[in-house]
Amino acid sequence: MKVKIKRFDKSLPLPIHKTTGAVAVDLYSRLDVEIKSKEIFYIPMNVALEIPDGYFVMMAPRSSTHKLGIMGINGVGIFDRDYCGDNDEYHFLVYNFTDNTVKIEKGTRLCQLLLIKCENFDFEEVYEMKNASRGGIGSTGTK
Repeated sequence: MKVKIKRFDKSLPLPIHKTTGAVAVDLYSRLDVEIKSKEIFYIPMNVALEIPDGYFVMMAPRSSTHKLGIMGINGVGIFDRDYCGDNDEYHFLVYNFTDNTVKIEKGTRLCQLLLIKCENFDFEEVYEMKNASRGGIGSTGTK
């Protein structure tokens, strides 16, 4: 499958699957940025995508991103198919959890992007559910 992509800075590489088993591609910071202590920051990731019908994009931090002193504030980001305009650059929303300013260099791989199949759905409201209740969060125990 081919996905249309626009890079805002052509000096940065196209995202690619780094291994044959990789399910996601890494995205690169488009700019050198400084994120103050305890600050939330939107890092431009250099891509706009045209997502095919029946799919959406999920963005998640790389497993090493926390070592930089930042973490994704949403856990994961969801990008809808209609977020695909010429200026709809993807951003990685981060929080600096350290007591120091964090510097991110242009070209740093920060997050990963997955293309996931999905179906749109509608709700059918009911007055009661037919299945037995499980008992709440954590109801199956810890072991």
